[in-house]
Amino acid sequence: MKDYMAPMEGITNHIFRNAYHTFFHPMDKYFTPFISAKPDKRLSAKEIREISPETNQGLTVIPQILTNNAEDFLQTARIMKEYGHKELNLNLGCPSGTVTAKGKGSGFLKDPEILDRFLDKIMTGIENEGMRFSIKTRIGTYDEEDWELLLKIYSQYPLTELIVHPRIQKDYYKGPVRLHAFACAAETIRVPLCYNGDLFTVSAYRDIAERFPETEIFMYGRGLITNPALVSEIREGKARDKKVFRQFHDRIYRDYRELLGDERNVLFRMKELWSYLAGSFTNSSKYAKKIKKAQHYSDYEASVSSLFNEQELLENDI
Repeated sequence: MKDYMAPMEGITNHIFRNAYHTFFHPMDKYFTPFISAKPDKRLSAKEIREISPETNQGLTVIPQILTNNAEDFLQTARIMKEYGHKELNLNLGCPSGTVTAKGKGSGFLKDPEILDRFLDKIMTGIENEGMRFSIKTRIGTYDEEDWELLLKIYSQYPLTELIVHPRIQKDYYKGPVRLHAFACAAETIRVPLCYNGDLFTVSAYRDIAERFPETEIFMYGRGLITNPALVSEIREGKARDKKVFRQFHDRIYRDYRELLGDERNVLFRMKELWSYLAGSFTNSSKYAKKIKKAQHYSDYEASVSSLFNEQELLENDI
């Protein structure tokens, strides 16, 4: 079995993934939040930190690229190669309106024929560069009617793997995942298949693993941010440890203070993390509100300490 960390903008950056890798069950791959490919692409300092070997030591990091232009993708691929990367991932899953309105992310799925021509161009270029290539996809934009066609298109290419989040774009993250669509992929496609979507608990993982016994790769997103110990519970049967959670938090907080310096920006990042992480604690709502209202480090640290001191982690779902 293999476990992957999903790319989540503003959350699973190099600071988060390094802290996670230190304190919890290591992932087989860590996918970066998407990097937009543009004409004459030049990496920003932030993007360099995300993909640089120096800031990701000991981690297998896969840059995820967002674009609908083949030449822009290949130019960005060559930049990634210069930083030592041998594998890339194409974002065909982002449901954000600002992304899909430009025909990117899951918005690209509404034009299967154009997508096919795009993939044909980039696959040749990727192979010439000696690199591998995977796709993270949803099952459609506004409906599922093109899913079988999309699977036929994906099947034509020697993908490293196909990561499937079985929702359409307009679902965003609401409603149940459409497991019949993943079943269709499992029955028809021959490239390695990775399941992604609503893996919040050990029992949820087991349900998917039992329903799709041939699937050996799993990607965790919101469930892992809420409970960073999730894969440790799944793979090692470990109980959640509040001391480890505190060390994990403190590492991220320290690293953001060192990187960003500015109090407002640091607190914004930490509050974003707590919008998920608070879900791992009993009776956390009033503490989460105090954390959200904190305007200074002292207020923030006091609120976090109160939560850790006065509340317990929810019991393992095993």
